This record gives sequence, C-alpha cells and structure tokens, in this order.
Amino acid sequence: MMKTIYNKIFKSIVACAVLLATTGNVVVASSHREAPLISYDPLADNTDVYAFRSPDNPTMITIIANYIPFQIPQGGPNWASFGENIRYEIYVDNNAASPGAEIIYRFTFTKTNEDPTTFFNIRLGKQNLKTTYIVERSINGGSSFTTIISNGVVPPPNIGPRSISGAAGLNSPTYASLMQGAIKTANTGEMVYAGPADDPFFVDLGGAFDLGGFRSPGRDGVAKLNVHSIAIQVPISTLQKTGKTANQAINILDPDFVIGVWAASSRQQIETLSPVGDNPTYSGNWIQISRLGMPLTNEAIIPIGDKDKWNATNPSNDLQYAKYFKNPELALYMDDSKFGTAVPGLSKLRIQSNSLGSFDFRNGHKGLYGLKGSAAVKGTALDDSLFGTILLPDSMSPRAVDILPIFYTGVPNLAPYQLATGKNGNPLAAGKPFINNFLPTLGDMLRLNMAVPPTPRNDPKFSTLGIVQAAVLGLTDTLYNKDKSIQMIPNMDGFPNGRRLEDDVTTIELQAVSGVALAAIGLWYDDYIPGTSPSPVTPKLINVLTFDAGITHNDTTFQASFPYVQAPWAGFRGPSYSAPVLPPLPSVGIQKLNIGSNNTIVATNYPNPFTDNTTIKYNLPSDTKVSISVYDISGKEVAVLSHNQLQKAGTQSIEFSTGNLINGIYFAHIITSESKTSVKMIIQK
Repeated sequence: MMKTIYNKIFKSIVACAVLLATTGNVVVASSHREAPLISYDPLADNTDVYAFRSPDNPTMITIIANYIPFQIPQGGPNWASFGENIRYEIYVDNNAASPGAEIIYRFTFTKTNEDPTTFFNIRLGKQNLKTTYIVERSINGGSSFTTIISNGVVPPPNIGPRSISGAAGLNSPTYASLMQGAIKTANTGEMVYAGPADDPFFVDLGGAFDLGGFRSPGRDGVAKLNVHSIAIQVPISTLQKTGKTANQAINILDPDFVIGVWAASSRQQIETLSPVGDNPTYSGNWIQISRLGMPLTNEAIIPIGDKDKWNATNPSNDLQYAKYFKNPELALYMDDSKFGTAVPGLSKLRIQSNSLGSFDFRNGHKGLYGLKGSAAVKGTALDDSLFGTILLPDSMSPRAVDILPIFYTGVPNLAPYQLATGKNGNPLAAGKPFINNFLPTLGDMLRLNMAVPPTPRNDPKFSTLGIVQAAVLGLTDTLYNKDKSIQMIPNMDGFPNGRRLEDDVTTIELQAVSGVALAAIGLWYDDYIPGTSPSPVTPKLINVLTFDAGITHNDTTFQASFPYVQAPWAGFRGPSYSAPVLPPLPSVGIQKLNIGSNNTIVATNYPNPFTDNTTIKYNLPSDTKVSISVYDISGKEVAVLSHNQLQKAGTQSIEFSTGNLINGIYFAHIITSESKTSVKMIIQK
C-alpha cells in the first residue's frame, strides 16, 4: 500500500508530542532522539557533529557525523548499520555572501547478504549483512555531484572475539585492524571512514532529563554504547573558499578561513510496502528528516512544538527560530526570580542581573539595549552600521548579544567580543582577541576557524572546556595576559570554535547560558563591585567556572590518528577482550575527574575558602604510595605536598599553606596506583 513514511505512526507521535509538551522537562542531551518523529527512525538520526583541525596533521580538517543512537554492543542478531534508501550528507558553508552550503559530501549505503543460510551475522569469513557505500561530492552547492569513492566498505559490528578474530569468523587480527583497513582515500584527497564506533559523547542523561537534576559525579547515559560514524578528513585548501592553505592565513584568526558545518539525512517521500514481505520500494522527492550543527540546539533551545519542523529546515531558513536564542528557556532555570530555585542542579549558574551595576541579562530584560545607538557602541559590533540591528534588536532580547551569535553567526574578532585583558575596566573597549568564527549567515552551524592551530592533546594546558578555558588562560596566565596582541592560547581551537571529540559541550553550553561569555569580555557577575573589588574573580564567577554537568570525559580514550573515534564496544567481552582505558586525570584547568571503583578516594579540605592554611583530608582503602600536587586555575603546578610516599590505609591529612599565592581557585590532585581524585580549594586573603 502507498503511504508517506510517517503516516503509520502519526497517531502515536501526536500522543507522544502532547505528553512531552505537558511535562515541562529541562531537556539536555546531544541530539540522541531529539525530536518526536526522528525517534521513530533511528537509522537516519544524527547524534553529534564534530569539526576540528587534525592534531596529527594540521593541514587537514576532520569532520565527524554520528548517527543511530544508543546501540547496545550485544544487539544481535540484527545489529544496527547505516540504512539503505537514506542520504547521509555533510554540508560545509565557506562563503557568507551566498546562501547555503558550497560543499556537500553525500553518502549512500547498500547491504548484501553474503550467506542467507545462517542466522549468524558473521560465519566462515562472510558477513550478513555486509554494508558498502559510495561518496559523492558537490562543490557548487548541490547543482551537480561527482563520485569520489565508489567502493567503500563498512566494518561489521564488533560482535566478539570468535566472530572477529576466530577462524570460524573473519580471522582478523583485531577489530582495530578492520577499522584501519576500512579507511578509504578519495581521488580528490579526502580520507574517509564509515562504520561502528564508540559513542564519543558523554552526558548524565538520567540527571539531565529528571528536570535538570545535574549531579557530580554523574552517571554517563551513553557509556559503553555505540554509534555509526562518518568521518572525513579534508585538506584545508579544499574547504577554504579561495583554495588557500593554513600557511597563507594573515593570522591565526583570519576571517577568510571560517567555515560552517552541519550534517543531515533525507528519505524519499513515499514508501511502498510489499504484502509478501519483500523489501519496500521508495519514490518521490527527497525530504530532510534530521539535521545537526551545534550540539544541544534542538534539545535545549528549540521547544517541543517546533522540533520536527526544525529537523526539516535548512539552516538558511533558521531566522524563524532566532527568538528562542534571544531568551533561551534554560535561562529561566538560572534565575531565582523565575524557576531557578526549582532546579538545584543548576544552583551554581546564575545570570548577571546587575553586571557593573547596570546591565540585566535575565530573560525579558534589556541586557545592553540601553547602549543602542550611543557613542559607547560606535565602531563596535553593536553599532547599527555593523551588526547592532541583530545583536541589539529590541529591549526584550538580552541574549541576542551572546547566545544568538554563539549559535547563529559565530563570534567576530571585534569589540566587545574580545577578552577583558587590556580593556581597563571598559567591556566595550578593544581587548585581547581569542575567537573569530564569524560567518554571519543566521543559521545553526558548527562554525570553525581553520586558521587556528590545534592544541596538542598532550599539552599540559589542554582542556575539555575549550574556549572557556582559553578565556581563563587569556585573563589569568602571565604568558597570555600581558597585552592585547593576537597569540595562540591553548584551546582556542576548542568548542564553540568547532568541536573536538574531547570537548565537554554540555558543561560549556550551560556555562554560556549562565553568562560566562559575557564575563569573559568584562561584563562581570553581580558581586563584582568596580573600584572596590581587587579582582573580578568573585564567588559567583568561581561558581560558574567550577560548575560541571557531572560527566566531563568520555568513557574511553580516543585514537591518536584518523578516524580518531575509538573502536566500538564488543558484544561479547570474554577473557581475550581488552577494554579501552579511561583517560588520565587532567592536571589542568577548572575541572575534575573522579573514577569510581572499590578503591575510590574521597577527599575534602577545611576551611574552604581559606586565607593562609587549609587541611586536606582523604581516605585510603589500603596501604599505598600517594602523590599530591597543587595546581592553579591555568594548570601550573604551584606545590608538591607528597611524591610517591607510602601511606597507611585509613584517614590521612596534610597541611597546605598559601605562602605568596594570590587569591583564586586551586586544585589538589591526589593520585595513587589505583585511584585518582581532586579537591577544589579557594584562596581568599
């Protein structure tokens, strides 16, 4: 019978939409089942998009689009794979002067049953079903496509050691070798991997969906689950609008190197089912049914009534949704005059209501609108002759000045969007540049400045907090805060300037909604009193910077080279299975990692905050060697309290004296051979 793809589930979806619309849940995830309709079509569901300058090959940009959420590794006998009759597409916009994407990569997949006589997915060297693909590329906005890969092969699911490495299976040395063998190089220079992978996203789904019940530590809702990744590594010169390499950039924030990236999937309008069980056939126009650019947009910004429509909309038509970014719903839960007291998980995050004694950025308030048209904003991005009509549209859109550009245009290297460093207390003055991913197309895209060098993953100042950490370093670290010159600050290549696999986007975006970007440019939190407070590092700012969403790292490592995503979790984890290991405890920044086990260390310090001395107390489950070091907020080691010292089981304590250390946030990292933890300490003299 003839039908549109979704008619058979229309009534169920309506019921689902009504139910969700009445719950009022605070929804935060990263596009895993993000809208009612697409939740019924997981093979076409975008989960995440990443775009970053390749750390081991800086001449290339890596783009990763993930699909098919929540795959359990043991999901046989019919494991998930890319769907037939679906177009999976990656879009790149590199020119704001023309609408839409200039470059499009299109993937289509075909399945072949190599042995219909068995119920096993893999047996005697054959796969059921084996998935292959072709890749087409358009460099003229979709007017025409050229095939650049015609024989791509998707690795099979990681069923277990007998299926992958055994003689009765594929007889492959490792699953990693299957992944590497599946990497294809296009005749136009791109490298491509399409296949199963560990889900690189991390989030406490249980806490987030329980009305914003964020907790620390949290519980990773996508831990040990898999997705299907399309990873493509592209020369910068291919993506740059005039074919330039990164070496030809005028500086590391060259505006001509900004691209916008998003991914989507489409199906044909009509599906015809067979009455005898044969495969259905498809016809009609191709219709976009899922898309993703910036993480969390469709969950945390777009309301439930528009989610399906948003999924079907091209970013060039996103102006209709701009109102949701000017007064984001999440801001209501960071405002005690609204619903802030009802969401204790966000209690550290409070939006400026009296910044510098004048500016209120809570929903429905003026923000910076009182400065519109004044001499104070002349020559800045807020000038109506530049972008003031977008950034200061009216007196009821306070977050058009920060949340809207972060999601919809990118942030320009113009005053006031520069660090407070060098501004001498005037947030509208020119300051230290730290971001320029401005592509003013007013649409949801993941924007990346390809001229910004990658931060090495083994850099001691590498941080999962991306641009937030770059701002902290640019404000506090003497290597970067001495003048207003452009220089590479670690993590300037992090989210929201693109998105690296390691970036903690949930924490960053919640901090952004709470006004951390405003604070970075000098619109400090309400407890900063100009002329009296010696430092803008106030308790409210500390609260925001030390907030995390409960899960701050992926549940496994990432590969050091393309495709960077880790091998998928195995369905059978027998004696020969070697699970990937957790990343080490970071020695940098404003974050912590507690690894739960039977040997977990629980640590506290008192008093906190403190002036001269504090006592750090911690328990040891067994006799062990202990190392304790103290780091400042920039990641610099300032004290070693214990180095590989043998200590007895039980409660231990150690004194820490501030000496000549200045006011601020510090972390004591306590490390044994079996466990790791950290303690946040605040010096207030």
